[in-house]
Amino acid sequence: MVRNIVIWPDPLLKKPSLPVDRVDDGIRRLLDDMSDTMYAAEGVGLAAVQIGELKRCIVIDASPRQEGQKLLHLVNPVIVRAEGDTVYTEGCLSIPGEAEDVDRFAKVWVRALDYSGKEFEIEAEELLAIALQHEHDHLEGTVFVDHLSSLKRELIRRRMKKLKAEHASEKPEDVKKAAQHRSAL
Repeated sequence: MVRNIVIWPDPLLKKPSLPVDRVDDGIRRLLDDMSDTMYAAEGVGLAAVQIGELKRCIVIDASPRQEGQKLLHLVNPVIVRAEGDTVYTEGCLSIPGEAEDVDRFAKVWVRALDYSGKEFEIEAEELLAIALQHEHDHLEGTVFVDHLSSLKRELIRRRMKKLKAEHASEKPEDVKKAAQHRSAL
């Protein structure tokens, strides 16, 4: 089921997400809804908080832009190691139409539980590494604009408030059809 995406600067996006006790049917339904929502919005990744659930769950599918990738479900993800530096122009489904350069690690190792609750570890580079860091930030209550200067962040905040005001009278299905930024994670 496609859900509405929480738009920044909604205070919910600043709250840290809570660990999941176990992967059960409820968590799998949440992961399915997250995947449906991410695909409908043409994103690369989505954290549960972005659809209003303060649970440490993320979904990522970098396959449209990085060969050899597939849909990943990560429950209680932890970045266990990171190295190198890179800059990537990031967008976010919760900050539609905006994109800015963000400094990230070039390579990360992440440990998490999968869709069935089995622990796994993934080593990632390129877009997948960026997406993992971006979505993990959401679980900590951080959005990509928190990595920017206060001036850039405030300009984007004003544009988002204006966008939210403009869309306040629209139906949810109209908002879902709005243009998304191609770099949105």
